[in-house]
Amino acid sequence: MKNSNTSTHAAALDALESRIAYRIAARLSQRTDTLDGDVAERLRFAREQALERAKAARAAQSRPVVAVSAGGAAVLGRGGWWLKLGSALPILALAAGLFLIQHLHTQAQIEAAAQIDVELLADDLPPEAYNDAGFVEFLKNPQD
Repeated sequence: MKNSNTSTHAAALDALESRIAYRIAARLSQRTDTLDGDVAERLRFAREQALERAKAARAAQSRPVVAVSAGGAAVLGRGGWWLKLGSALPILALAAGLFLIQHLHTQAQIEAAAQIDVELLADDLPPEAYNDAGFVEFLKNPQD
């Protein structure tokens, strides 16, 4: 609601400015008949330049600057090295995070395997006992 009121107010203000500008332009045009040719020509030229500048200013305000990156993505604003850095940082952070996760996962697997090896080697049973089918059955049966 508040946004639509603001845009309505801005549109009314623009319409009012346009009406005032047209009235001023009409009054100035009426008075050019009494000026001499050289002054009238200079005023006409200055008016055309002012209109061109006003059109360019309106066009720049109404449309945001859209650039196309090398990858083909549309980007708002001007390019530059900040854009490249801003685009590369999330990718670098993602790659670093994935590398860290992989490293931590590998370390956890190595530590788990080392713990099992330590327990097997420190046990009273020889490692060959774990390959015996009877020993597996012995482990499955509850001990009294």
